[in-house]
Amino acid sequence: MAVDLARDLVPDGLWKIAAPLIPPFRPRQQGGGTVPVADRKVFTAVVYVLTSGCAWRYLPPTFGTSPATAHRRFAAWTKAGLWRRLHRAVLDELGARGALDWTSAIIDAASVRAKKGGSLTGPNPVDRGKKGSKLHVLSEAQGIPLAVAVSGANVHDSQAFKPLLLGLPAIRSRPGPRRWRPVKVRADKAYYSAEHLAWLRSRGLIPRIARPRIARPGIESGERLGRHRWKIERSIAWLFGYRRLTVRYERKGSHFLAFLGLAAALTCYKKLAKLTT
Repeated sequence: MAVDLARDLVPDGLWKIAAPLIPPFRPRQQGGGTVPVADRKVFTAVVYVLTSGCAWRYLPPTFGTSPATAHRRFAAWTKAGLWRRLHRAVLDELGARGALDWTSAIIDAASVRAKKGGSLTGPNPVDRGKKGSKLHVLSEAQGIPLAVAVSGANVHDSQAFKPLLLGLPAIRSRPGPRRWRPVKVRADKAYYSAEHLAWLRSRGLIPRIARPRIARPGIESGERLGRHRWKIERSIAWLFGYRRLTVRYERKGSHFLAFLGLAAALTCYKKLAKLTT
């Protein structure tokens, strides 16, 4: 039963992509110690914590690793940038199959409460000023997440606009060279500014940013944007399906961002799995 759970959390196809990206285990300089736990067991334990939302200390022993080992390896992998590289590797597999729609990119954000505070948190203006973090997501036209970021809950959505677009990785495409540039960029009125419109046009991108009651080139009404906005809202709902993201317990902002990056990679892999079965 434990084996079945592990296979459900980390299918062979996902592990085939992740395994080459995991940094090699480094034994202690002084030697000795116990035999290191297999990377797949630790990786599966991390996915379980993300999916279930359980605390590290409540990690079931059926995964074959202790909570301390799993957390220590998670921190080391986070420092090595594993989750960002895994997300990009899965996107490359999708792009090679022509499964990414570059006709537009959609941006949105959502806030969560940060129970223990820490870095990348701030007073949430819509939660009585309690500590919180904001998840920023950029997806392609179908809602597949391409880039994610974390900030304090008091950071305005628009401040993540340029960093998200600049952080788009160069992804494989079929056929042709790697691609990172969408045709259009869609966002709600929180991202509207003359600076953003000019910046997008200077980079050859077509802006589709809502501004209420005004119809001008590059500006869409909230009603028209709603035809596309539901896709990014669905993407955020997919990410919140991983319970560790619904409430932040990590004091380190890098660890919370790591969970968000892993959730984005798993979300993309589910799309990939549908294409390969």
